Amino acid sequence: MSLDVSDPLAVARASAAAMWEKDLASRSLGMSLDAIGPGEAQLSLTITVEMTNGHKTCHGGYIFTLADSAFAFACNSYNQNTVAQHCSVTFLRPAFAGDRLSASAREVSRIGRGGIYDITVTNQNGEHVAEFRGHSRTVKGTPIPVPD
Repeated sequence: MSLDVSDPLAVARASAAAMWEKDLASRSLGMSLDAIGPGEAQLSLTITVEMTNGHKTCHGGYIFTLADSAFAFACNSYNQNTVAQHCSVTFLRPAFAGDRLSASAREVSRIGRGGIYDITVTNQNGEHVAEFRGHSRTVKGTPIPVPD
């Protein structure tokens, strides 16, 4: 099956499928890839007791990881290998065991080899848990082969 490079949604879906197959980190944590499109992605994760810290709240590293995974799928949605160059997160409220967190990534800017993406993490009640900003950089290669 060849990729129809003229269809941005098909490119985004095929790129995400190729990445998801190899993304052991996101899958092993129990994340789900809920939506994908050009420059956007949504992933979700249920927080387990094993993901909580000494305050009995979700460890911030898991929230960051969920947002980072959404960032990765959004910035790789053009079938160009893209990596994080810089990321920052602001935690707004705690999450707890049993919470279902969703990370929604959207492209802010994509110029040359660089991109900026904002990711909003919310809980099952729609409350903002964190805001994440990622700066991306394209590198050589593609998630899926491109026809000549």
